[in-house]
Amino acid sequence: MRDQHYFTWVEHYLIRPLCPVGKPLFRILMGIKAVGTEKIPEGACIVASNHRSHLDPPVLNSVFPEPLIFLAKEELFRPPLGWILRHMRAIPVRRRGDVEVLNTSLELLRRNLKVAIFPEGTRAKPGEFLKPKPGVGLLAVKSGVPVLPVLIEGTDRSMPRGSKCPKVFGSITVTIGDPFTAQGFEDSPRGYKEAAKEIMRKIQTLSEESSSSFRSL
Repeated sequence: MRDQHYFTWVEHYLIRPLCPVGKPLFRILMGIKAVGTEKIPEGACIVASNHRSHLDPPVLNSVFPEPLIFLAKEELFRPPLGWILRHMRAIPVRRRGDVEVLNTSLELLRRNLKVAIFPEGTRAKPGEFLKPKPGVGLLAVKSGVPVLPVLIEGTDRSMPRGSKCPKVFGSITVTIGDPFTAQGFEDSPRGYKEAAKEIMRKIQTLSEESSSSFRSL
């Protein structure tokens, strides 16, 4: 396994010890509100979230009690963002169908860790959702662990495309849905695509429920 890529000494001896203080401070600074944290399962799970900003990974990490391991496209590992990602448990995905990364992710899930993935594969425009990549479905079907759908809203305002630094004291909401497993989906490319669509559908449902609640106020 390529542990050296995401378990670095900086993460272990510097970032992780600062988390108990750093996470609450970051949530206050960025105006982050988390809904549904009681639904986070213990042990291994796949955290599947929509993606609209480079701010999404640290926002997700700030609301989970334990550090997440992220799958991120290789282009993001270029400086200066790459310097940070390499010390935040991020695994570079080199290409579509990166078998080594998928095998590593399955091994991490077997080790009872939480793996975060953005099914859309890239940032969507504000208010939009993209077609999911089948990789998240493959992980869900092969691993059998719970999938946790998550909706992030507001990061595209706090750090929109082209921004170098995020705006502080904004309004970001992280809504966590009910965990579910991909039982019933066949272990085949077709099954992976269908599972990915279902995962994305559950993320979109969180958005619809959020909009409905807002309108009823």
